[in-house]
Amino acid sequence: MSAAPAVSSQTPAPAPASVRITLKLLALLTDYLPQPRQGHQVLLDLPAGTTIHDVVLRMRLPEKLVHLVLVDGVYIDPAQRGTRVLQDGETLAIWPPVAGG
Repeated sequence: MSAAPAVSSQTPAPAPASVRITLKLLALLTDYLPQPRQGHQVLLDLPAGTTIHDVVLRMRLPEKLVHLVLVDGVYIDPAQRGTRVLQDGETLAIWPPVAGG
């Protein structure tokens, strides 16, 4: 007679209820950062599952000024910003359109 396979009594760790990210707003977007801030960045505690678009709404950033978006230095296409969930420790950087000549 063979013994039944052992069943683990450990349950998976629960998903975090919140994440902490660094938000960097560059150029004229810096004025939208809350206090206290360090230069052009601030630490944000957000609910788990928060997307880039959620942060744009929370910070009341005008959509027409949200041009270049990077997460940890990787470009995020506008079509992905509503579904790209931010992870603990990531850095979200947003630039407005740049004019020059």
